[in-house]
Amino acid sequence: MSSQETIQQGKTLAIVSYFTFVGLLIAIILNLEKKNPFTSFHIRQMFGLIIMLIVSNVTEKYIDSWLGTIFWIITFVSWLYGLFYALQGKYKEIPYLGSKFQEWFRNIN
Repeated sequence: MSSQETIQQGKTLAIVSYFTFVGLLIAIILNLEKKNPFTSFHIRQMFGLIIMLIVSNVTEKYIDSWLGTIFWIITFVSWLYGLFYALQGKYKEIPYLGSKFQEWFRNIN
């Protein structure tokens, strides 16, 4: 199977993974059997974004509302970035943390 074929087969689930936590769970469950590398890549990116969102919410509530809001904006822009490249059918990591997400969550297939 060619790389382009792999991307095309995994593109829909990669996009679904970016739509809330429920979309992420659906993509993970439906990709368990297929183990499409493109879908897995974007699942790991979104999993990291969910953690960023949790950190921004905790920061906003317990530490500093302005700092939490800044973290939320960074998370939102990163989400748009990841979704855009999933729609484009490209393996493109979220700036700064995307490579870490791939490393930390490498067991998520």
